[in-house]
Formats: sequence, C-alpha cells, structure tokens
Amino acid sequence: MELRRLARYYYLKILRLKGEPHELALGMALGVFSGMMPILPFQTAFAVALAFLFRASKITAALGTWVSNPFNWYFLYYYSYKLGAHLLGLKEQKAVFASIMQAIRAGEEGMVIAGKMLGAGSGFVGSFLLGGFVMGIVAGPVSYYIFLPMFRSARTWRKRRKERKEAAAQRISE
Repeated sequence: MELRRLARYYYLKILRLKGEPHELALGMALGVFSGMMPILPFQTAFAVALAFLFRASKITAALGTWVSNPFNWYFLYYYSYKLGAHLLGLKEQKAVFASIMQAIRAGEEGMVIAGKMLGAGSGFVGSFLLGGFVMGIVAGPVSYYIFLPMFRSARTWRKRRKERKEAAAQRISE
C-alpha cells in the first residue's frame, strides 16, 4: 500500500507543476533525450542545460532523465552500444562490454562506469554515444507528444478546481 501512496504523491506533484504545457512537455522530452545518452553521472546536468537553451522547464527536464534508472541501465546501454556499433560498422568488443555491464549490475558509481567506458577506447565510446543519441532522437519527440496532452489536461483540471473553489467561497460569503 505504501508504494501506491508514494506513486499518487508524485503523480499529484507532477500535476501541480507550474508553467505552460509546451514548456513542461519540452522539458520532459529533453530529459528523456538526455536520459538515453550514456553519460550517466551527467545526464541531469545535460538535460537542465538543454532546458535553459530551449527555454523549457528545468524541473521536468531533470525528471525526464529518470527514464534511465538502475532497473533499465543494462538494457538501455546494451541497445545503445549495439545500435552505435552497427551504425559505425564496428566489430563487437564483448569482453569490454561485459565488464561494463558487470559494473552496472554491481551498482558501481557512475564515475567508475564512465571511466571503464572511456578506457575502452574512442570507437567504443563513439558507439555508446551514437547509439544513445539516435535512441534519444527517437524517444525525445515521442515523449513530448505523450506528455503535452497530459500537461494540458492537468492545466484544465487545475483551472476547473480553482473555479469551483472560488464559486464555493462566493456562495459561503453571500
């Protein structure tokens, strides 16, 4: 029951975010884009910087990076590497990739994982970055069009709720 209550709490917090629906959805899209990039310790900073650049919500940009979390890092990085290696025409480096995935499964610090990636060489890093970029280019706009109607309906809900409260207060004062 505690998980359900926590989920509702965060759902309501998201509904109450201030800003235009476009700004909020754009922030979320930039966050999702950044979350797809294999730059683990820097995803949130990158998302917020993009939000400043594109005048989007910094809060939803930071929230959007949660698309990349400990539950799906393995799959996200696996497909990011596979896609990038395929696009660059590189031969797989299974041993190096396996050691990075082992570090992720073991819960190593982000900087340790980043160090292993950088130590693997420029082709390996390029595969990760290109694959993450392509996945982000696909997932970012999709998330924008998913979240835009959500933020619009949240704004309508807040407006109706405010009008009902004002009408009730006015009836009481009469």
